[in-house]
Amino acid sequence: MSLPKDPMILLSFVNTKLRDEFTDLEEFCKEEDISIESLKEQLESIGFQYNETIRQFK
Repeated sequence: MSLPKDPMILLSFVNTKLRDEFTDLEEFCKEEDISIESLKEQLESIGFQYNETIRQFK
């Protein structure tokens, strides 16, 4: 499955997957075959940063 291209939809998709299916961002990125840094950069470009404590982008 390819990741959504729209950053806001990507944010929702990633946070839902992290909440429902994965224990952390690293596991999600391995499954989706995407680099953590690339994903963080995409979501930081719209003002969201990964919070390890709650395992979500806020």
